[in-house]
Amino acid sequence: MNATRGLIAEIYYGMAPESDSRQTRFQGYPGARCEGIINMRTLVSVLSIALSVYLVLMLLLYLFQSRMVYLSNLPGRALTASPNDIGLDYEDVSLATPDNESLHGWYIPATNPIGIVLFFHGNAGNISHRLDSIQVFQELNLDVLIIDYRGYGQSSGKTSEPGTYIDAQAAWDYLVKNRGISPDEIIIFGRSLGGAVASWLAARTTPGAVILESCFTSGPDMGARLYPFFPVRLITRLKYPVKEYVKRVSSPLLVVHSQQDEIIPFDMGQSIFAVAPEPKEMLVLTGDHNGGFLLNRKQYMATIEKFLQRYFAQTLLPQNVDTK
Repeated sequence: MNATRGLIAEIYYGMAPESDSRQTRFQGYPGARCEGIINMRTLVSVLSIALSVYLVLMLLLYLFQSRMVYLSNLPGRALTASPNDIGLDYEDVSLATPDNESLHGWYIPATNPIGIVLFFHGNAGNISHRLDSIQVFQELNLDVLIIDYRGYGQSSGKTSEPGTYIDAQAAWDYLVKNRGISPDEIIIFGRSLGGAVASWLAARTTPGAVILESCFTSGPDMGARLYPFFPVRLITRLKYPVKEYVKRVSSPLLVVHSQQDEIIPFDMGQSIFAVAPEPKEMLVLTGDHNGGFLLNRKQYMATIEKFLQRYFAQTLLPQNVDTK
């Protein structure tokens, strides 16, 4: 009997795994369980690392968003040109803000001005990189006041959203109070980030006209487009609620945007136009974010001229201009 049991045991435990499922369970299960545990630990480690990286990136977005938006050092703060380089006389202007910052700008007079453009530029560079636009407005018989925000060009201070609003108000006050220019002679113009600043000012004042070019609908909207995998709307500190400002603009408004804008989507320009009260017009351009107005220069100038003829203070137009 003992011999028989020994033989059975030898046969059972000596079987090849495939010969009996019990043998497979006996020998294979512990190893599979260990392998599953190792795989689970690996997965948890990978997920932990991914989550940590995600949270670090989100923290960086929150902490450094101002540096990512206000690109005053791109390509640099030094003024690399002046209106003299395109044959225009100009005056250096220094503006003091209520919070004791000093803003630098240029006042460029036209020969027979019909009004003045208060120019707010985009988030990169400085006033010396806007000579093409200054030339356009000069050809439209418009004086220009263009300023650098705090932290840009030769202006003092550190850039912030409230700071750009203070700077805009200081530029407006300079024209109205220091130079004695009537509000209905002023055209508030803003491109890109400058459009957000311009819309804030236009909602608080009553200029003769407003032009918003290549402008976004809000800071959170723009952030959500650029970083769709992060909860940008929860962490964005730069609000710039352009659509809300535009709803309160009472002056004639021209919205300009390119269908091929690779930075600020065209539908944002459409959204701004949609919420704006009358009177309003929209000019649709082609080309990229920075060069669309140059690519369509003839159409661009003709549209602005007709817009001003239609809505701008008629007494300011030269006698030889057909306003019909």
